[in-house]
Amino acid sequence: MMKSLVIPLHPPCDTTLPSAQRIHAVHTTGPLVRSASVIRKSIPRCQRISRMLSSESLRSPAVSCSNSQASVDSASVGDFWQETDSVKENSMGGREEQVPVEVKPVDEGELEAEWLQDVGLSTLISGDEEEDGKALLSTLTRTQAAAVKKRYNTYTQTMRKKNKQSVRDVRDIFGVSESPPGDPCDNCSSQLDGTQEEKEPPGVTKTSGSLSILETIPDIRAHANGLVDPGQSVQNALSDDDYLEKSIPPEAEELSFEVSYSEMVTEASKRNKFKKSDFKKEDYVLTKFIVQKTRFGLTEAGDLSTEDMKKIRHLSLIELTAFFDAFGIQLKRNKSEKVKGRDNGIFGVPLTVLLDNDRKKDPGVKVPLVLQKFFEKVEESGLESEGIFRLSGCTAKVKQYREELDAKFNADKFKWDKMCHREAAVMLKAFFRELPTSLFPVEYIPAFITLMEREPPIKVQFQAVHLMVMALPDANRDTAQALMTFFNKVIANESKNRMSIWNISTVMAPNLFFSRSKHSDYEELLLANTAAHIIRLTLKYQKILWKVPSFLITQVRRMNEATMLFKRQLPSVKKLLRRKTIEREVTSPKTSKVLQKSSSSRRMSDVPEGVIRVHAPLLSKVSMAIQLSSQTKAKDILAKFQCENSHGSSECIKIQNQRLYEIGGNIGQHCLDPDAYMLDVYHVNPQAEWVIKPQPSF
Repeated sequence: MMKSLVIPLHPPCDTTLPSAQRIHAVHTTGPLVRSASVIRKSIPRCQRISRMLSSESLRSPAVSCSNSQASVDSASVGDFWQETDSVKENSMGGREEQVPVEVKPVDEGELEAEWLQDVGLSTLISGDEEEDGKALLSTLTRTQAAAVKKRYNTYTQTMRKKNKQSVRDVRDIFGVSESPPGDPCDNCSSQLDGTQEEKEPPGVTKTSGSLSILETIPDIRAHANGLVDPGQSVQNALSDDDYLEKSIPPEAEELSFEVSYSEMVTEASKRNKFKKSDFKKEDYVLTKFIVQKTRFGLTEAGDLSTEDMKKIRHLSLIELTAFFDAFGIQLKRNKSEKVKGRDNGIFGVPLTVLLDNDRKKDPGVKVPLVLQKFFEKVEESGLESEGIFRLSGCTAKVKQYREELDAKFNADKFKWDKMCHREAAVMLKAFFRELPTSLFPVEYIPAFITLMEREPPIKVQFQAVHLMVMALPDANRDTAQALMTFFNKVIANESKNRMSIWNISTVMAPNLFFSRSKHSDYEELLLANTAAHIIRLTLKYQKILWKVPSFLITQVRRMNEATMLFKRQLPSVKKLLRRKTIEREVTSPKTSKVLQKSSSSRRMSDVPEGVIRVHAPLLSKVSMAIQLSSQTKAKDILAKFQCENSHGSSECIKIQNQRLYEIGGNIGQHCLDPDAYMLDVYHVNPQAEWVIKPQPSF
């Protein structure tokens, strides 16, 4: 028998029914009043799953479960099966059946080729010269590099067997390096390549925790990854419950964004530091995390430019793969059935298509407008409605509204005042389950199931979910963030609506992680448990989950610097990458003159060290030179501009909506945390421009 999942099934027991009545409700009528036909079909499944849950085979030895908790477990699973039955039995009032696109069998090599393309390394397959791919390779940590080597080896071996094309050896791309004693990636090259490690060739340099291919790519200062300089204390901390918390209470745990998660896991596993999850509390409670702010502050996903977030996605997928590799788990992404999305309407339309249509009305929109309207309708009168996301609503009305939304929404002709909060909640769930692909990547669920079987600490589970979120496409990530913010508003009214974090995660699991493949009841249970647990982690850690880890931002800076160097100083990169001994090239006089005349060089020569010129084009005081000290924060600069522009109330309102941006240099665009220490940011990116402008919102 498969090893049991260690996904806690013990939410706080807040229901008003006695345990015996709750169990009877699950096994007879279910938590909701439904049609007789649906009840008859759902009862056997609920009974089977309830028996499975109550059996010792699915109960973790680390879990101490009371009778009342077991009854809530059964009720929550009953909610899940009711939702899945609702999806299958009532596909939103007779919508057209979505026909999956036929998927041809693929071999492992093709899957790895797709992975290489998804992480921005398609040049390894095509052989084309492309600076971003080379820059990405030059900034990988050792665990990340090992993950790429492993996938590329699989791809090359498959291609050689097929005799399709000649492919480069992995050592031609990464070189062969010798790991220092105690390095997290000891012997990784020999394990992956099947060769003995050789001494590193001249010209190839190594940095702590990263693999630098070319000697000409400089190291960033040590504090560029968010580390605090010696002797300097950090005054601020971000917690999942409180943004202003300044110390770590005994029951909380510190969470670091400064070091690669895969490196941390590798090191911890070598030292046997992992402790299994312990859920022996009467009420299941997730660990409280506090993220200590570094001198660079914290960065939201929306604070970076689109191009830099694309690099974050690539790095996050590599890091997520390396993270699972550290546990010996393959992040397999088997080819799942894909449904061709509709080109018009609302339901069944890809998020990107919906956003393209919405941006014709509002260029800055990040979340589909129809989804925002669903949020508003529920918030108007449904936040205190009991069982708001369990109720099915009036089927006839739901069908009518669906047809009208498809036909009239984009033309702004749909009458929202006639829709009540119950129908809006039903339509919201239908919106997600009818997407061509699920909001969250269901193909990663098998890896998460295996991870949960290892009983890792909640911190490790959070790190896996964090990387998964960072690897999402922009449209999915922004939509997921808005959705979790909305659900936390629903959960805040739990005492009235009876929708706890457990209920929401259980009901929404089949809508946010859906698979069109057929599974047994046991397999569906594993998928349901894991999907619900991921959603529960996402809801609990909503305030910190969308922060970009500082180690990824550091890698993006290194990528941008490497790309500039490749373009300016390394015209023969292909030859340099393939040679084990890399000779330093001398920049031609012509190139040197161009570099000397660059705007960044002129700007650096005109402005004294430690002085930045801040531009505020939308304020009356449009520019100001500011001398930075070790204690100058971004909010101090904003306050200085507010003082200079405080001639009227309109100016005060303007400055309150402004943020300080770091633009150019080794970053595309970065909206700075108000608590960021400017001298540290300046040292990391001295060629940046500094601009005060409004911060966009959803």
